[in-house]
Amino acid sequence: MRKIIILLSLALISLGAFAQHDHSKMTTKKKVQPSVKVEHSKSASAIIDNYLALKDALVKDDSKNAASLGKKLFDDFAKFDLSVQAKQQQNELAEIIEDASEHAKHISENSKDIGHQREHFEILSKDVKDLVIITGSDRTLYQAFCPMYNNNKGGAWLSTSKEIRNPYFGSKMLKCGSVQQEISVK
Repeated sequence: MRKIIILLSLALISLGAFAQHDHSKMTTKKKVQPSVKVEHSKSASAIIDNYLALKDALVKDDSKNAASLGKKLFDDFAKFDLSVQAKQQQNELAEIIEDASEHAKHISENSKDIGHQREHFEILSKDVKDLVIITGSDRTLYQAFCPMYNNNKGGAWLSTSKEIRNPYFGSKMLKCGSVQQEISVK
């Protein structure tokens, strides 16, 4: 009987300590503006086209096609003309392109490892979004977010549609996610 009382007391103390835990200091993902306007520009059109095709290949769980599109995207980054961009943005764009190129290359070199491709696609997606915000776009894009990707850390991607087609889980969880942001052309 004494053991039961002690165990119940410990359980109540634990429950009380848990209830007192302050969740207000915990941070979730950072807030994203629901809408961003960018300049109309075709300078990144080839990059956007091949990025979106790569996303679609990952949605379809097609690692071989994703590798091929990663190579095309790598080539697109190499052809990107920084000289037509504003001088103050050229250094930042050069860094974005260098990083994005590395991730596109990893995707192209891993045709048999879709998990590895998806890891690099997550970072590539951030780079492509940063590029679009700076250079502009020729179309409206939507940033979607899957909160379950990467051990519930989440992952974002760009799409031309509000309809969710998840490149991180493909056929396993095709509709996991939601639109976080609209990137529209001014």
